[in-house]
Amino acid sequence: MAGVKTTVMKAVMSGLYHSGAHRLIAPYSQGAGMIFTLHSVKPYRDKAFAPNRILEVAPDFLNAVLDQVEESGLDVVSMDEAVRRLREDDDRRFVSFTFDDGYRDNRNYAYPLFKARNFPMTIYIPTDYPDGRGELWWLALEEIIERTNEIELCRNGELWRLPAETPQDKMKSFEQIYWWLRGIDEATQRQVVRVLAERYEVDMEQMCRDLIMNWDEIRRLAADPLVTIGAHTKSHYAIAKISPARAVDEMVGSADRIEQELGIRPAHFAFPYGDPGSAGPVDFAMARELGFTTAVTTRKGMVFPKHKDHLTALPRVSLNGDYQSLTYTALYLSGAPFAPLSIEELGPAD
Repeated sequence: MAGVKTTVMKAVMSGLYHSGAHRLIAPYSQGAGMIFTLHSVKPYRDKAFAPNRILEVAPDFLNAVLDQVEESGLDVVSMDEAVRRLREDDDRRFVSFTFDDGYRDNRNYAYPLFKARNFPMTIYIPTDYPDGRGELWWLALEEIIERTNEIELCRNGELWRLPAETPQDKMKSFEQIYWWLRGIDEATQRQVVRVLAERYEVDMEQMCRDLIMNWDEIRRLAADPLVTIGAHTKSHYAIAKISPARAVDEMVGSADRIEQELGIRPAHFAFPYGDPGSAGPVDFAMARELGFTTAVTTRKGMVFPKHKDHLTALPRVSLNGDYQSLTYTALYLSGAPFAPLSIEELGPAD
């Protein structure tokens, strides 16, 4: 199903681009700027079963996007500068690049590209990850399904058995399990994955240590003024799906831990997952009340001048591994695919 949706979306976007309609819409849709979301940056994986490839972009593609942004005349700015421009009605359009989760490949592949151009970047850290006890459960699920020809788990008290013989079987089973896990409460979600990881001998803590920067690595990056470190909770829980007290602990605790390690309290926050089911108006208000200057979501859209009153509900545009084409990013920069976005739906004013 996801593959069909991607194919249809690509066809629609290609039609929009080749019609030239995005250039006509741009004066009305491009807004003040945009914030890109990225996760992992590393060479392409040539695998038939790679459901998390959507979270990966190749270094060459990212470099080409940076070229495109420069050629478009947009300024690449930090989150601090984006806020300043919004608050002071500075009409120079901007792009901010943000990276979620703190993957080590951000240091190895992305940072050198930004450093070479003197461009700023923001990395949001779930602080359990560099502490070595993070649970990248979506990656663990991929590894679990990769290792077996049939996967069994308990769903709502009953045995759920899914085929995993072919890449197609594996992809279908991954999507079914992933979206079921996204729909249930966070505690049960993690417990289900822990049981699966133990059964199929996937060491989630080792996976985290292998893929995520430790504090020494983060500290060295943060020493560069080009790099901003933001908070991303402690355990990467969907804020809207946990109790208010737990949400405060996750948000404040991550800021506390970053301040303890780096000596600077983060002003910027990213909601894990960031979709409407994971963060809503109550959570946007909470981020503001807890002292964050900005909080970003994954709600698709451009940043408009009115967002100066919605700084803890900022939209972002994903650089998705399935859409690694400058055709699509040209559309993104015009804002045309996101024209229907309603500012008023984002949350309470700051």
